[in-house]
Amino acid sequence: MRKRGGYRERFGTRFGKGMNVPEKKKGVRRIWIQAVSLGEMLAIEPLLKALSEEESIEIYLTVTTSTGYALAKEKYADLAVGISYFPVDFYFFSKCVWDQISPDVAICAETELWPEHIRQARNHGTPFVLVNGRLSDRSLRRASKIKGVFRSMLVDTTCVYACSEMDRERFIALGAAAERVKTTGNIKVDVMIEPILDVATRSTMRGELELGDGFVLLGSSTWPGEEEMLIKAYRAIREKDASAKLLIVPRHAERRHEIEAMLKVAAEDLRWHFKSRGAPEREIDILIADTHGELRALTQLADLAFVGKSLAPHTEGQTPVECGVLGKAMVFGTGMSNFRSIREGLIQHGAAREVSTEEEAVEALLELSQDSEARSRMGEGGRAWHSASRGAVARTVEGVMSWLDR
Repeated sequence: MRKRGGYRERFGTRFGKGMNVPEKKKGVRRIWIQAVSLGEMLAIEPLLKALSEEESIEIYLTVTTSTGYALAKEKYADLAVGISYFPVDFYFFSKCVWDQISPDVAICAETELWPEHIRQARNHGTPFVLVNGRLSDRSLRRASKIKGVFRSMLVDTTCVYACSEMDRERFIALGAAAERVKTTGNIKVDVMIEPILDVATRSTMRGELELGDGFVLLGSSTWPGEEEMLIKAYRAIREKDASAKLLIVPRHAERRHEIEAMLKVAAEDLRWHFKSRGAPEREIDILIADTHGELRALTQLADLAFVGKSLAPHTEGQTPVECGVLGKAMVFGTGMSNFRSIREGLIQHGAAREVSTEEEAVEALLELSQDSEARSRMGEGGRAWHSASRGAVARTVEGVMSWLDR
């Protein structure tokens, strides 16, 4: 909380104080959805919107991080009867919040299993459902070290709706009953990006951000080490196209001081600007978008993207879904274990190029920057992948609703 800041607002709700939970409407059942961070909030958006369309239910939404809370209040206030912070996962605080929200079904996403939260679901006789369940290689290794603890939580989990068959097998291996783990697909794939910017709006935004009307390379959700690689790629691209720009969107905006220190060394001869400091007042070469919740809009301004957290030593990857949906050619490293099935689908449809090293990444980005036809084909492949891969939300909603009817 100290690192991310902004935690003082409604701090007491983390302990069950000042919740102001509305009473349930007669004949309406309540679903409590917990999404830890801003990233998870965006990931569950399709499911949240689909469930909110059901007239017989209402949604209470909780988050853990201050950035997730800000996004929830901004985007989802009309979809939920209440939005608050998730309680500290100890008995007294968790029970206090459970007694107030009193859900008919409780939902967590991906790998978020909270021991006391799950125990309270059992004590209240409430189905606890894990949606978009996934276990990355790292998560599996960690869970295997405390398999007994993990197994005890899975025993009390009513159902796991897994992203892929591999994820299903991993949950079963850790102790979940096979009949309670269903493969429904990844709900992130069902995302509908709004708004889609028209040509005039994109041109205006590019102008305001000093990105010009030429080629723009995007670093999407970058992690340490990847910004340096992008600067190397950008230098190579500039030798071919002096009007090119680099747009970096770091995964954690709090790294701005670290990134600035790196730029003073690696890009001392280039002109750079941080978006959080207002509109650029002069022409720039590099824009660092150290802001929250703008990646989808900024992706639409780019011609080619590198997807972050995918080059060694990173192994898990950030989501490439938005690039695929928006038809943006992309490059990523081999470290995409959090998005294994999505990665395979994108590559099979010709929407992405995978690289093993920093040198290969620079070479691929340079090559694609000079080949608009190849980028166009990759973009069409991304749209085709998205069209063929959708349906997880409908399957998950059907599953969740089935627990309300029991």
